[in-house]
Amino acid sequence: MTKPKNKPAPVAQTGSDTFQYDAIIIGTGPGGEGAAMNLSKSNKKVAVIERQESVGGGCVHWGTIPSKALRHSVSRLIEYKANPLYRFAEKPQRHTFQDILNHASTVISKQSNLRSSFYERNRIHLYQGNASFVDQHTIKVEHIDGSQDLITARTIVIATGSRPYRPPEVDFAHPRVYDSDTILSLKHNPQRVLIYGAGVIGCEYASIFKGLGAKVDLINTRDRLLAFMDAEISDALSYHFWNSGIVIRHNEDFARVETRDDGVILHLKSGKRVKADCILFANGRTGNTNGLNLPAINLKADGRGQLKVNENYQTEIDNVYAVGDVIGYPSLASAAFDQGRIAADAIAHGECADKLIIDIPAGIYTIPEMSSVGKTEQQLTAAKIPYEVGRAQFKHLARAQITGTEVGSLKLLFHVETKELLGVHCFGERASEIVHIGQAIMEQKGPGNNVEYFVNTTFNYPTMAEAYRVAALNGLNRLFD
Repeated sequence: MTKPKNKPAPVAQTGSDTFQYDAIIIGTGPGGEGAAMNLSKSNKKVAVIERQESVGGGCVHWGTIPSKALRHSVSRLIEYKANPLYRFAEKPQRHTFQDILNHASTVISKQSNLRSSFYERNRIHLYQGNASFVDQHTIKVEHIDGSQDLITARTIVIATGSRPYRPPEVDFAHPRVYDSDTILSLKHNPQRVLIYGAGVIGCEYASIFKGLGAKVDLINTRDRLLAFMDAEISDALSYHFWNSGIVIRHNEDFARVETRDDGVILHLKSGKRVKADCILFANGRTGNTNGLNLPAINLKADGRGQLKVNENYQTEIDNVYAVGDVIGYPSLASAAFDQGRIAADAIAHGECADKLIIDIPAGIYTIPEMSSVGKTEQQLTAAKIPYEVGRAQFKHLARAQITGTEVGSLKLLFHVETKELLGVHCFGERASEIVHIGQAIMEQKGPGNNVEYFVNTTFNYPTMAEAYRVAALNGLNRLFD
């Protein structure tokens, strides 16, 4: 990305005020992209500021895209090794983390170039550098060569994303200590990996390293994995991890990390010590607000660097909005893009009737995947909602047998009386794709949301989608008059 020449941008006329732009977006991740594109299509003059060399934000360069590309490569390797067609073939050499990073790098480049073209086509001005507030309408952009630009806009959108949380007592400068951003710079081939934090990122990387043949210790600060998921689904992942050899240690907190030239030793508050070649610290994230000079506009972030917003993503400062990870939950790339789109509508039209959907699908790209949308059994039981369960085991589906992906299942939760679909939970290969079929039905209002749809429709055969018919029949057969 090249920065614009140091000359004043054309002035945007907005009421009685004159600014260079109608809106400035700080950050080009999904939230910033959603806001910028929608504002541009509303005929607003827009500038975006990106501190990295290319657009895409953490989603493209360090987070969602790289980890999912790594996961895909490892998953295909596991399938190859397990496929009986190749049992007599020459045993493949062990792949290293660097080997599979090559594929991820290609995807990152393609995604960044694609997104750069979006800004060009929509005539959005790109500034490369670090952004900070001068006042609520003025942003200072510090370029890598030391030069500066001051640009003004009626509205500012903060879409700076987040970064891995780094406890001050952990030496992240040590070559054996990584977070979820720096792990992509791993150069050696660790035989034993220690992962502290068993959230989404920790579980995904546990799958990746185990798939590459490393021994993995996964330290969980809670009593079960991914407690926000349906208990049966998260238990299935726990069992699969245990069965594959991943050591999970629940209810543990670190006391200190001892670093050595040849590895690390994690000292836990329980008195245990765990040794490994390297440690991946994946225990939470922090909003990227520390460099924005928020005091200049009397805006404060919380202890995790996150900003409070209203339903239109407007902060306490009327002309300043915030979207994406920098506002916290749900901290999903998919949701961030929609937040940016909704905020742009509110900016362009004064209000926005659209809201983020209530039932946001969750996709966890472990091996196998997990995905869900809607209520869990635990939530429905606590709310005293009468429901029934329909299940389909992947091992009974022809498509799963053909592809050799028989591990997993689909679970449907529906209201006993109305048969309204209340929740969809899936564990297994392609779970994050499969769940969207159920989501489409759940989003229908009235009689359109009925589990009997899956019985009365016709699915391609053989497909994984057929699991919905099997699960629906299984659940409906449990009902009685």
